[in-house]
Amino acid sequence: MKVRVAEYGNVKSQLGAINRKQTGSLAVRDLSNLIKPEDMVTSEHLVTLLSIVPKYSQKDWLSSYESLDTFVVPRSSKKLYEDNEYALYTVTLFAKVVDNFKVHAREKGFQIRDFEYSPEAQESRKQELEKLLQDQEVMRTSLLQWCYASYSEVFSSWMHFSAVRVFVESILRYGLPARFLSVVLAPSTKSEKKVRNILEGLCGNANSSYWRSEDDVGMAAGLGGETESHPYVSFTINFV
Repeated sequence: MKVRVAEYGNVKSQLGAINRKQTGSLAVRDLSNLIKPEDMVTSEHLVTLLSIVPKYSQKDWLSSYESLDTFVVPRSSKKLYEDNEYALYTVTLFAKVVDNFKVHAREKGFQIRDFEYSPEAQESRKQELEKLLQDQEVMRTSLLQWCYASYSEVFSSWMHFSAVRVFVESILRYGLPARFLSVVLAPSTKSEKKVRNILEGLCGNANSSYWRSEDDVGMAAGLGGETESHPYVSFTINFV
């Protein structure tokens, strides 16, 4: 079970990391699913950059990006996406002034994200995500089926162990030959004290005070249940 849970948890962690990249702030998230081929211009001399503009500075960007360098293509900026904090804009310029443009943009409070559009890489990421989703569902189904199948066996073994322990404790207390009755009681929480009083009345004898002595309080608990001090053998099995 530990191996199955670890494998399932590993796939969930990978999916969580991918989701965080796709749903975080524009300043840090993966931009590949927001960019289309027609948004990018790449030639021998021209290149398209991606600018992360604070949401409330968009007017400043639109009025100033053309003047950040002399080789910016006029009216080339286009908004692609906007979240609660930032807006994503493109800008096309000559490749030889990219470094200068980044410096001037940073001075104005605009972040230029490094991004290289690659259909192959985008398709690879898409396939990886689909595979992880499939693996997660397969592992989840397999883990649930294994738990359903194993639970009944584990529970049966637990109850068998509890029955054996009741028998052994009863022999140790009452001796041989075995003349006692073993039963299972499932009282509600409110009626438990009442049931205990009835049992003590039925099973009490001259030696009852011995089983309520302080030395026996808090006896060891084990897989068979919590041992309690009563004038009868009793184990409490908690399911929650």
